[in-house]
Amino acid sequence: MRLLPLVFFVAAVCAQEIPRHPRELKFPPYPFTPPRAADFRHQLASGAIAYLVEDHQLPLVNISVLVRTGSYLEPAGKRGLASLTGSEIRSGGTKSKSAADFDEEAAFLAAQISSSIGPTQGNAQLNCLTRNLDACLALFADMLRNPGFAEDRFLLAKSQMLQALERRNDRADAIEAREFQRLLRGESHFSTAQVTRASLEAITRQDLIDFHARYYAPVNFILAVSGDFQSRDMLARLEKAFAGWPGAAGAIPPVPKPEFSPRPGIYMFQKSDLNQGRVRMGHLGVTVSNPDHIALRIMNGALGGSGFTSRLTMRVRSDEGLAYQASSSFAPGTDYDGAFEVIFQSRNPSVAQAVSIVKEEIERLRNQKLTADELETQKRFTIDSFPRRFQTASLRAAQFAGDEYDHLPPDYWEKYRDRIRALTADDIQRVARQYLHPDRLVIVIVGNTEAIVKGNADRPQYSFDKLGLGAVRPMPLPDPLTMVYPSQPR
Repeated sequence: MRLLPLVFFVAAVCAQEIPRHPRELKFPPYPFTPPRAADFRHQLASGAIAYLVEDHQLPLVNISVLVRTGSYLEPAGKRGLASLTGSEIRSGGTKSKSAADFDEEAAFLAAQISSSIGPTQGNAQLNCLTRNLDACLALFADMLRNPGFAEDRFLLAKSQMLQALERRNDRADAIEAREFQRLLRGESHFSTAQVTRASLEAITRQDLIDFHARYYAPVNFILAVSGDFQSRDMLARLEKAFAGWPGAAGAIPPVPKPEFSPRPGIYMFQKSDLNQGRVRMGHLGVTVSNPDHIALRIMNGALGGSGFTSRLTMRVRSDEGLAYQASSSFAPGTDYDGAFEVIFQSRNPSVAQAVSIVKEEIERLRNQKLTADELETQKRFTIDSFPRRFQTASLRAAQFAGDEYDHLPPDYWEKYRDRIRALTADDIQRVARQYLHPDRLVIVIVGNTEAIVKGNADRPQYSFDKLGLGAVRPMPLPDPLTMVYPSQPR
């Protein structure tokens, strides 16, 4: 199965005379029908959903568990609890095995086992040899069901997290990402809430036990299972592994949406030791339920999402030489609006020029239609790369599980390419005008503010004052342990 695209490619090339230039190569559409998730979906007696995709090429089995939980469910004053719970489910042993014994047994079985909890999802993974599946699955299920949360491992994890907090203002890329989200979502939304020394010290081992008990139950699990097994046998194994596990305590609350309106502007954070300015600029986007999100994908590809064929790369990198890489994204959100973002680095004197050019390209996309070649390039790339989503058994299982977790319509992928084929240059310009807002840009710059604001004397036509977003706003960095900003009352 993995060789089919290559075989098809070679056959297409050999079937025609060798052209004078690679651009003259022509390829017929690759015939591909996406697999139906329903053909691989099973519901266990315990309430868990499992997608089983067989692959007998290698004697390996992969099991991934998506858990309906996340840091958005943390109680007030306990920021960091979800992350600690996720890591210590794996690191802290089980009720019947010490942490050291668990590690030793996993190593003996050559099993890779991990666990984590992010903002809106928990994850656990098992990768093992087929011949060790029974023992590994028993170990994996014991970890998920009966984590021991060993006290010494828990205290070590807290200590390591505290050390990480102390260094949180050291990396410019971390500052850029954190402050952009804060300015876009506000300080009261869970997605921008930060772990502090106080919140970390408030977390007890019992908090981990309680958090796990509330959200970890098969009824909240979606499994992606792939590899060397027979589906009927695997179902029997999974039923046994999760049998008799009581359900969770009540329904999982929905993910809250931000109640915040971003304030456009240019926000500059001082890092005097940098000879380049890091820039992240953008505004709020859409959710995946918005019917225009696929047209926005094509639009973004043309702007800055498709590497060397995108306008930003050609203009900012190739034509002007202002950045090694300039890219954009317009990823739709699942539970609330995603974001439109442009990211790049540029030498301090040329930051204002690079920001100005990016803004010009955003405005040009609104005012001028894509050329026929641009539109065809983006549509063909998206359509022709589509089969890669389902290229391997593990990718198929993960896609099915992720789609169910995100509540995508069952026929989403069946209609996906037809929706792309139907797009016109008028459609792309319409969504660009509707969803790109140069006057609403939040621009975060991290670097040597004096050198950046000074700009390039040889290019006086480019300055922050001419962007129409107001004066540059110098922004303070917070205390890394308390996350209190100097301008805020203590």
